[in-house]
Amino acid sequence: MSEQGLSQNELKRQAARFALSQYIQSGMIVGLGSGSTAEIFVEELAREVGKGNLHNITGVATSDKVETMARTFGLSVAKLDDVPGIDVTIDGADEIEPVSFALTKGRGGALLHEKLVAVASKLEIIIADESKLVTALGEKMPIPVEVIPFGWQHTAARIQALGAQPTMRVRDNGSFYLTDSSNYILDCHFGPIGDPAGLSMTLKGIVGVVEHGIFLGIAARVIIAAQSGVYEVTR
Repeated sequence: MSEQGLSQNELKRQAARFALSQYIQSGMIVGLGSGSTAEIFVEELAREVGKGNLHNITGVATSDKVETMARTFGLSVAKLDDVPGIDVTIDGADEIEPVSFALTKGRGGALLHEKLVAVASKLEIIIADESKLVTALGEKMPIPVEVIPFGWQHTAARIQALGAQPTMRVRDNGSFYLTDSSNYILDCHFGPIGDPAGLSMTLKGIVGVVEHGIFLGIAARVIIAAQSGVYEVTR
């Protein structure tokens, strides 16, 4: 089959299979990212375990949804505090700046747990299709910012003062989206961000902000599935 015209999901699956073949070995503790691309990786990982090609794999999920999914597929799952560390985490991203490996994450709502699992990992690998590449963070997507519910409008006003347009994330039924830690998410439109490191520090310094979706200095490998094929970039 020609690679021309592959769907976005097919490209994501190619990236997931590449990461699986190159970086996952029996006996590993594997961080399981959240979001559509990472969930495809969980499917592929479970398939290889089910075939008997991989043994003694323990997953550490970054969200309740992915934990339930992994267990349904027959994978062994542990909590982050039940393992001494993580060998490798495979996760997706909403935006990837391929020169510095700066990322935005959190459209799946799991940015806090994703960041905690990432920093506990020896190796963080990002898998994505080519549509996620940007020249600057904020170019295509808002920055998710997880905030505590108490006084959230005041927190939103402090973020807005930085030049953002914060929007409360809501579910299809109109209710406020709640993270696994029972916090809200503000999707903050900054436009292209010239100084992501500075913005990262400023956001973390705002009272009421729990975490944000700017990931810097975390990913060591990026695997991109393009119409022309799968390729890997190292930092």
